[in-house]
Amino acid sequence: MEPKKNHKSDVSRNSSIYFAVGLALMLIVTNMAINYKTYDKSDIALDQLNLDDDLEEEIPITEQLVQPPPPPPPPPAAPEIIEVVEDEEEVEETVIESTETEQDTEIVEVEDVVVEEVEEDLEVPFSVIENVPVFPGCEREKNNNAKRQCMSDKIAQFVNKKFNTDLAGDLGLSGRQRISVFFKIDKNGNITNVGARAPHPGLEKEAKRVIGLLPKMQPGKQRGKPVTVPYSLPILFQVQD
Repeated sequence: MEPKKNHKSDVSRNSSIYFAVGLALMLIVTNMAINYKTYDKSDIALDQLNLDDDLEEEIPITEQLVQPPPPPPPPPAAPEIIEVVEDEEEVEETVIESTETEQDTEIVEVEDVVVEEVEEDLEVPFSVIENVPVFPGCEREKNNNAKRQCMSDKIAQFVNKKFNTDLAGDLGLSGRQRISVFFKIDKNGNITNVGARAPHPGLEKEAKRVIGLLPKMQPGKQRGKPVTVPYSLPILFQVQD
């Protein structure tokens, strides 16, 4: 028994049509793939919008203010008239002569110039002087320390004898009073530059008066020459209530 074929079920009957359709589709897809273009996103500015072609800027019409011209500058001041005065007095010109000498000029010898020595008023402290000032009555002392002690004792006795001790009570002062006295024994043995510091000006005045009564002394000497010697003396006394 032979098998029977239906002519409608033949697959190869429309194969040429299917091939043509498929080829056409492939060409279309290939053409689209070739002509497809892509753009980099970084080159596209999404936040900018160019509307130059669509919008026209409207310029507002403003009124221009006309400023008045500046005032003209003041006229220049009249130039000061300078009066030329003729000099009537004749001025003698100073002629500066040359100080250069010629070879034939005789040179005069200069006599010896005597320079006078100026004695300096030196001051040497009482504690370091080589020969202390000598108070009257201390000449017999042998060494320098003995003469220094003798002078201090003599000045203290003199002040205690001459000082007005009732002055503090008259001034209304009480208790212990201290007066600092300072003076200088110059190179002639005289008392100079007397000063004092005390709690009351009256005490200072009295201290200066008493020191001014000191007798003339033999001046102190340094390297055999008389010098000025500064001296200080404290005065202490108790005011009896």
